[in-house]
Amino acid sequence: MITTTITIESLDQEGRGVGRAEGKTVFVEGALPDERVQIETLKRKPTYDVARVTAIERANASRVTPRCPHFGVCGGCSLQHADAALQLAAKQRTLEDALQRIGRVEPETLLPPIAGPAWGYRHRARLSVRHVPKKGGVLVGFHERKSSYVADMRECHVLPKRISDLLPALRALIESLTIRERVPQIEVAVGERLPAVEHVASPVIVYALVMRVLDRPSATDEAKLVAFGDKHGVDLWLQTAGPDTVEPFHPRHATLAYTLPEFDVAIPFSPTDFTQVNAEVNRVLVRRAVTLLAPVAGERVADFFCGLGNFSLPIARGGASVVGIEGNPALANRAQANAARNDLAGQATFVAVNLFTVTRDSITAMGKFDRALIDPPREGAVELAKALPQRDDEAFLKRIVYVSCNPATLARDAAVLVHDRGYRLSAAGIVNMFPHTAHVESIAVFEP
Repeated sequence: MITTTITIESLDQEGRGVGRAEGKTVFVEGALPDERVQIETLKRKPTYDVARVTAIERANASRVTPRCPHFGVCGGCSLQHADAALQLAAKQRTLEDALQRIGRVEPETLLPPIAGPAWGYRHRARLSVRHVPKKGGVLVGFHERKSSYVADMRECHVLPKRISDLLPALRALIESLTIRERVPQIEVAVGERLPAVEHVASPVIVYALVMRVLDRPSATDEAKLVAFGDKHGVDLWLQTAGPDTVEPFHPRHATLAYTLPEFDVAIPFSPTDFTQVNAEVNRVLVRRAVTLLAPVAGERVADFFCGLGNFSLPIARGGASVVGIEGNPALANRAQANAARNDLAGQATFVAVNLFTVTRDSITAMGKFDRALIDPPREGAVELAKALPQRDDEAFLKRIVYVSCNPATLARDAAVLVHDRGYRLSAAGIVNMFPHTAHVESIAVFEP
């Protein structure tokens, strides 16, 4: 084995250390900035190499011992070897670099990071299931790093402790089913029991497991599932095909919701719906987004990519008239039902529009908005950005708050809003929605 010693300069967007050797960039798994490390090259490309650490000659003071015994094999986390301060600093740098390099913009103000619990925070997760006799039977967990194999997980510290402790029993359950070869995944969803959401101060936490089944369980299997749910206090749902086929199995009338107590809002959801992974951070994010948007009672506000109403309903609670725009008609209908359930039907209306194909004319047809919130998927919202009113247009927005889960597409869209539409990037900051991963969520504010 040939090793090389290099100095690590930064982290990339996958949490790998970045250094240089023999004139080439090297991405080093397991390395942190300012470290002097010995590396073994794993892959050579014309313009870069991929390597892993074999020895650390000078460690970063922020290096810590990973809490999870599966770290390094499991692909669920990439930064457990860095403390919280380094993780936040790395994500802040990723955001700033993307804005400068891709968007050629710089925020006038850097917002303080939004952070929350570092462990047990994942209220949403998709676990793969494989029957692998060579590894002792059924495996349930995240994929191995850079692999389609399922990690041999016995615990997971970013999942709620109830679910982490359940992993061995869950493996044994699947192993015992007649359809064990026909259960490819299990989704985890943590929420609150619907009847309890009226009493926000003392919600009842619900742990739901969605079994993706390619064949219906036999009567014997069903009895085992019911016994498992009763013994471990979890709700079981079945999914026989696409997301629309998800239905409660035990109990038959199981429900899920999450609450935003500060705004007296409760949002029912299906366990396969998109909801934010980190419930505590989401509450802080919603508060900050509404504060930054600063809607005034009576103003008309657009919430683009509104989903189930995560931002729409809190904005409406303050008295603004909100139009939630969502590409999925079913979600738009359910958001309207959520508005009614929260006595906000008069303040919030929802429409289905494909926001990846909008034009200036189609935006104008929606009427004049005073402010807008944009919360797109990873693809961003470039067509929407191009379609928004520009400077000297009487419909020019007073403020835009953009919540992003991809710094690259945020930066691209920011370039359109600043250099083409005539806004300025007044503030931006990171949201640590996924501790111990390199995933960067952020929030940005655009003003005239």
